[in-house]
Amino acid sequence: MEKHTESLLFLHKIKNHIFHGKTAYQKVDIVEIEAFGKTLFLDGKIQSAQIDEAIYHEALVHPAMLTHPDPKNVIILGGGEGATLREVLRHPVERATMVDIDEQLVKLCEAYLPEWHAGAFYDERANVVFADARSYVENSRETYDVVISDLTEPLEGGPSVMLFTREFYATVYDHLSNDGVLVVQSASADPYYNDFVRDVFVTLKEVFPVVKVFHAPIFSFQMDWAFTIATKGRDPEGVPVEEIARRTEGFAGDLRFYTPEIHGAIFKLPKFLKEVLPKGRVITDENPPVWLS
Repeated sequence: MEKHTESLLFLHKIKNHIFHGKTAYQKVDIVEIEAFGKTLFLDGKIQSAQIDEAIYHEALVHPAMLTHPDPKNVIILGGGEGATLREVLRHPVERATMVDIDEQLVKLCEAYLPEWHAGAFYDERANVVFADARSYVENSRETYDVVISDLTEPLEGGPSVMLFTREFYATVYDHLSNDGVLVVQSASADPYYNDFVRDVFVTLKEVFPVVKVFHAPIFSFQMDWAFTIATKGRDPEGVPVEEIARRTEGFAGDLRFYTPEIHGAIFKLPKFLKEVLPKGRVITDENPPVWLS
């Protein structure tokens, strides 16, 4: 049983138990589910499933990578399974740093979910760091072309609570190159549970001149999922189809979701979501988002 909220529970039929335990930061369950295949749960909430992890990770990574004209230095905040790193490394980057606070989780994913990372951890361009992502960025002297926030939701007592605030996003802005791009996984885009994407949207608007929300259907999440992209000027919707086709030509055959045509389509939002986005609250260090577990 997965508790989404107090009023919404999901039941999953378990076919096989692979791993159950705790790291220093969170409870970890890796199981095989009848409908989803191998599935990762953190603190009782589904994070990634074999049937559709490609949809989530391709949606998170490629719109941002292709919004930047030539990304060379990329940093991933979170990303424990290694699949976000996998998608970043499809591009001709020089360096991809993945910063995850939970080394135990990353090692578990490396061992039990090899289909996710597909060897990305061993790529010579990859730099995997076990640290608090906020402290790492604040102390970094590097300039990044793309920052990918692949963090867990801000559960009470969890490691991600202070990584969605205006103050942190201002720090990210200062570490981005002139064409820099930030993308944030932003939780549900459905008609009822859309508070978080609203808050992330208005918070990023306080810092970045261009902020847009896009979405993708994630079957294992049983809902439409939101992502928020912020840039220093380039419009992510304005990337020409021809440019996307040229830059993805070498790996397009390996993708399951993302195409040049779908890039523009995922930015087309339903009316209800467009109407509520400006109604979010600005997330600050003094008033961070906290989801009760």
